[in-house]
Formats: sequence, structure tokens, C-alpha cells
Amino acid sequence: MANTSATGGYLSPGGAVPAEDAALDAILQQAIAGITGLPGGMVRPRWQPTVPKQPEPTANWCALGVPRTGPADFPAIEHDGTGDGQSTLHRHEEFDVLASFYGPAASGYAKTLRDGLYLAQNRAALQAAGIDLIGTSDLTSAPDLINQQWVRRYDVTLSFRRHAARTFAVLNLLSADAVLVTDVHLSVNP
Repeated sequence: MANTSATGGYLSPGGAVPAEDAALDAILQQAIAGITGLPGGMVRPRWQPTVPKQPEPTANWCALGVPRTGPADFPAIEHDGTGDGQSTLHRHEEFDVLASFYGPAASGYAKTLRDGLYLAQNRAALQAAGIDLIGTSDLTSAPDLINQQWVRRYDVTLSFRRHAARTFAVLNLLSADAVLVTDVHLSVNP
């Protein structure tokens, strides 16, 4: 860990942190490809630094992205006094995944994903990453006009919850010099 509570100032988490950004996209991409049967290269992150060429209108493919993440309030903080000590912040997060399916069978792939997520076996890999399904939205038809040609597009929003833990180097308090000052006077009667 880069810093500890002994150094003063801000503390950054150390050790393993929950999958975020590209790592989270990779977990979701594998789940969507596995459940729908689309080839892995046809399930793409929605927002990429270099925008790849869009597949032909006759190709079936999916764009995925996480447009919303929200924490559950009041995380639990657990101190582990072993060794020098450390504190772990436990929080539940909820996030949405917008999956947009394109191509002649877009609706079928969107429905396959929506329904397939309710099978326990299909959620097992997500659960191994600490992620579980809350629910899915209705399908929304949102065709795109590309090069003077309409391309079928169906959107489905998937809602997930996960446990996120971040560990900070909050060291054990070994000793302290203290003076107890009180304005309460006690009298003891024999």
C-alpha cells in the first residue's frame, strides 16, 4: 500500500479492487457473447477511444456500456487488527448496462440475453466476479439511419448489483497519551 494512517493525509486503497472500466466491460462482454451465442468480436464496448468500423447492416452485433453506477448509502467499515492492521470498506453498488443489438436478428438476440440472464448457470460467471442480476427492462426499438439505410436496433437495460470492497492501511492504535477531563462530580456514600 502506498500510504498508511501513520503518514497523515489522504489514504488510497491497496490490494484488489473491484473490476472497473475495461475490466468490467470484458466481464460483461464474455457474459453477453456466451448467452447470446454472438462471436466475441461482435459484442463491443459502446465507447472506445478509437471508434472501430461499424459492422455491415446484415451483421448481427451488440454494443454494451455502463451508463449509470450508484452506491447504496452507508458502507460498512471493518477493521482487521491482525499485524499492523487495515480497514476494509464494504459497499453494495448498483449499475446498469445498456446493451444495443443491431442487425436483422437484433430483437431475437436482445430477448435471448434478457431471458438467458435469469438462468442460474448463465449468471454463475458474473456471480464469481461478485455481480448479480437485479432485473431487465423492456426492449426498446431504436432503429438507426446509417448511409441512407435503416438498421434494426433493439436496446435492453440490464440492472446489476455487486459487492465492492476496498482496503485501506488504517493501522492499529497501539497506545495514546490522554488526559480525561470531566465536569461531572461523583460522590460516594459509604
